[in-house]
Amino acid sequence: MVQASGLRGFTKHALIILFGIAMLYPVLWLISSSFKPNELIFTEPGLWSSSFTLDNYIKGWQGFQGIAFGRFFANSWLISILSVLGNVITCSFAAFAFARLNFKFQKLWFALMLVTIMLPYHVTLVPQYVIYNELQWINTYFPLILPKWLAHDSFFILMMVQFIRGIPRELDESATIDGCSQRQIYFRIIMPLLVPALISAAIFTFIWSWDDFFSQMIYLSDIKLFTVQLGIRSLFDPTGQSDWGALLAMSALSLVPITLIFLIFQRYFLDGIATTGLK
Repeated sequence: MVQASGLRGFTKHALIILFGIAMLYPVLWLISSSFKPNELIFTEPGLWSSSFTLDNYIKGWQGFQGIAFGRFFANSWLISILSVLGNVITCSFAAFAFARLNFKFQKLWFALMLVTIMLPYHVTLVPQYVIYNELQWINTYFPLILPKWLAHDSFFILMMVQFIRGIPRELDESATIDGCSQRQIYFRIIMPLLVPALISAAIFTFIWSWDDFFSQMIYLSDIKLFTVQLGIRSLFDPTGQSDWGALLAMSALSLVPITLIFLIFQRYFLDGIATTGLK
């Protein structure tokens, strides 16, 4: 009986490992191919190659049109960090208001906020572009960063509202008796307890901002403002001969920041997801 149970456990874990390897294979192929010479990338499609080189990383990092790829990484870091700060600050303020404060038409505003989650991004793209064009914000970072400072991402507000609702109101009442204002309640009580949800929102925002391609392609055309994603796209030439080695090398490097961010804050991220919505 024990042996049968152990065999089932071994089989289950073996299947999970095989499934994980299958899911990771494209990433492993990307990293492996980034070290191959251009002529071997598609002639030897396996993970192991007869020859390895670092020239792809050297040529890729040199960039193009006189701009090094490090500039694109710096631009992506700037957009991602400012987006994270904006979402964490403003979405937590909005969530605290919906979860703890009483104001006129509170339920109506909350319902309207939830409706915006259901709207596809492409529905609002044209009116947003018209507004940003009138404000002369095209080819700047404002369309990519400023909405994050206006509690634009309703998903994070909803997530934090559910988290705050799980915090006992008795803590607020005790703080009020001690003379705390609503601002002090937020900063001294809610904010420290909200850290797992804030880190979850920060990780999601960073990954989405770093990996964003469509919005950056729409609003940015100056090569000096290009992000990593636009830089990688520029290495691909559909009408000529692309430098596949450099493209794959920079694609592999673009995975490093989001992987490190997730690994460093993994524990807080899982805590935030697990406890959000629990009473």
